[in-house]
Amino acid sequence: MLQPIISGTPAADPSLILASTSPYRRELLARLCLPFVAISPHIDETRREGESAVVMVQRLASEKARAVAVQHPLAWVIGADQCAVLDNQVLGKPGTHERAFAQLRAASGRSVVFHTGLCLMCVEQGFERTVEVPFTVRFRNLSDAEIEHYLAKEKPYDCAGSFKSEGLGIALFEALEGSDPSALIGLPLIALCTLLREAGLNPLGTC
Repeated sequence: MLQPIISGTPAADPSLILASTSPYRRELLARLCLPFVAISPHIDETRREGESAVVMVQRLASEKARAVAVQHPLAWVIGADQCAVLDNQVLGKPGTHERAFAQLRAASGRSVVFHTGLCLMCVEQGFERTVEVPFTVRFRNLSDAEIEHYLAKEKPYDCAGSFKSEGLGIALFEALEGSDPSALIGLPLIALCTLLREAGLNPLGTC
């Protein structure tokens, strides 16, 4: 049974840890009503030469989880990583207005696939499961004025793909295709619930 730990509050022996500092992932995990803490994994997230997007997000999700799990061997640790792919090119977080504009202009009228890696790990239990969840976004044909208006409103410069689907970014799309809409924000909750149940941590049994 999970112990009552407040999200974001350090604890000596947390039962559930999100290996991430992302506010978006923290908000998503909080939906499951499970007490948890969030800890930065502090890993090198550089893509390896010749590494596919799918392999990269699975590797980084596992490495993030492991970096925290070795420090908290009794805890269940969640790691996640995401990237966006257009024409076999990985779109990173833009960081600047100019790069975000370029990403959205390139995506206009086209489809971008988001690959999200997810790992659940517990060192003490010898448990590690890693999955990848794809999600496709089909963009409308966007004018430069629409792109500029959107970026001025939401400034999604820390988001892969240069948008926030949970906000005004939804107006950029023609269609969304995938089994788990939460994957688009960075933490696939349907897949995570499956892993948690496998580990004996059923969210519906702990709320």
